[in-house]
Amino acid sequence: MKHDRATRIPRKLYEEELLRLQAELVEMKEWVRSTGERLLVVFEGRDAAGKGGAIKRITEYLNPRTTRIVALPAPSERERGQWYFQRYVAHLPAAGEIVLFDRSWYNRAGVEYVMGYCTPREYRRFLQQCPVFERLLVDEGIRLIKYWFSVSDEEQERRFRSRLEDPLRSWKLSPMDLESRARWVDYSKAKDEMFVHTDIEEAPWYVVEGDDKRRARLNCIHHLLSIVPYEHVVDVPLELPPRPPEADYQRPPRDAFRYVPDHAAALMGNP
Repeated sequence: MKHDRATRIPRKLYEEELLRLQAELVEMKEWVRSTGERLLVVFEGRDAAGKGGAIKRITEYLNPRTTRIVALPAPSERERGQWYFQRYVAHLPAAGEIVLFDRSWYNRAGVEYVMGYCTPREYRRFLQQCPVFERLLVDEGIRLIKYWFSVSDEEQERRFRSRLEDPLRSWKLSPMDLESRARWVDYSKAKDEMFVHTDIEEAPWYVVEGDDKRRARLNCIHHLLSIVPYEHVVDVPLELPPRPPEADYQRPPRDAFRYVPDHAAALMGNP
């Protein structure tokens, strides 16, 4: 669904609701930690559809020791000789952890298939094995949630052009991304076929409409919170102890250390 500027959610309302949802995510994370749950969230979709932005907002206030983002590079020579799912298994969540896959094993059903990086036999084997693999994960007790971020042709082109002109974000645009423009229909067909085989009851796909980034982020986070049955965890109240007196301690002279220059003071015109 497209949204013009008049129907886009106002920034102030967006920021207020985002902060509220992020506070709930912290609550959810505490529940995951305290109960030993294992939460695995897969993010897939079109290039420039907003997956990375959603992941960033989800993890912004979560403890990085028990919340991990997995964004694997191209497989090594050794990994290409493994069972296809093997390198992903190493990154699955342990008890009390949340893992978010910024792209996942579904590379085989998308870019690898469309670009010819896998054989037709490997592709067919993936479509057969993937539902089995995911049912095994769910049967093991891993809570698996899958999101597909959708974006229109026009909005993707606008975002690509914006990245081309922005040196701070040009790294987000690769030759592979540009090739995806030329193969838009091929990717659409591959996505449809992937859904036919992998939109299973145990681990269904949830589609996030991504033309409006603010709506997409709020909708995704709200939905994630709605399907994870977390509860408030009662925390043991902490008390800040008083600092002991510096009875027998004398600080070394300041000039004994190398301090970072005060660049901020220079910006303010202070010597």
